[in-house]
Amino acid sequence: MTRRKCTFLREPPQRRGCLAGLASAAATLAVIVLVAAVALAVIYKAPGPKAAHGAETAVILRRGAGVAEIGAALESAGTVRSAPLFMAAAQLTGAARSLKAGEYAIPSRASLAQVLDKIRRGDVVHHRVTIPEGLTSEQVVEILDANPVLTGQVPTPPEGSLLPETYDVVRGEDRAAVLQRMMDARDKLIGQLWARRKAGLPFETPGQAVTLASIVEKETAVGAERPEVASVYVNRLRQGMRLEADPTLIYGLNGGKPLGRGLRKSELAAPGPYNTYLNTGLPPTPIGNPGRASLAAVLDPPDTDYLFFVADGSGGHAFSASYEEHLKNVARWRRIERERPAGAPAPTTGTAPAALDQPQT
Repeated sequence: MTRRKCTFLREPPQRRGCLAGLASAAATLAVIVLVAAVALAVIYKAPGPKAAHGAETAVILRRGAGVAEIGAALESAGTVRSAPLFMAAAQLTGAARSLKAGEYAIPSRASLAQVLDKIRRGDVVHHRVTIPEGLTSEQVVEILDANPVLTGQVPTPPEGSLLPETYDVVRGEDRAAVLQRMMDARDKLIGQLWARRKAGLPFETPGQAVTLASIVEKETAVGAERPEVASVYVNRLRQGMRLEADPTLIYGLNGGKPLGRGLRKSELAAPGPYNTYLNTGLPPTPIGNPGRASLAAVLDPPDTDYLFFVADGSGGHAFSASYEEHLKNVARWRRIERERPAGAPAPTTGTAPAALDQPQT
């Protein structure tokens, strides 16, 4: 059997038939492509699968994963109907080159377009890490170590070098990077406050300001009192009086962990670099990481003549300028202590009644 060929120069009738066949095939292909494009466009914009539980589905995309792996992960999680369709959409839209790793919360019924857009923008889930004011650097590292979304290990940074706040973190973020953000935030804040500091303060460096602020932070949990507490210690430093701050002594005893009891006379009399009952001036380092309010208080303290303060039974303190007035406040506190019901917890903030009850010059 002889096969017929489209010979354009020798067989004009056959050439016309061949061209007609090619045109017909091209038209058919064009229709198929058009139908496929319309179908893909419909699928691309159509609502996706319903979340198996709740309003969204969590998906973690590994760093370094390619389009195929991402599509498979999304299909396995039930957030897209087809990994091949996801791959095709990613390639056709150009998103394949900019998909980002991380943890994503895909809304129920999210379309393929919405899923791709979310991953292309890197709209990952943000978690929060809260660092309470006054914690030591060791305690801050313990919080970071216990957070399951973070990775890596970090050494304990210098005391007072971190700013206690709530920080946004993402899954897989390195703990060292989070810690560096805390250090940068503290440096930025102390730089701003130091530039606007009150004239005539009895310390010379930002580091000394942080040390004093760490003591103020530990002495009261009442935010409104921090300026007054700061003024007491600023006045004492100006007069060359010993600070007599229980928190410094506790830091020297156990690194700042809760003591769980009152200080003993033997501890008050024991020499040590953090014993501000025996040593004049500031301790050698901060005793924790002070917050914004305490830092602001020591760098712009109010003008007072306070030299003493003692718990007043309400969670706050009674302040006084003279030793005689202070003794009356101490006696009032002693009465409150005696009248407190058996088993009732003692106040956990502020200077103990024994503190600042002896004039030191």
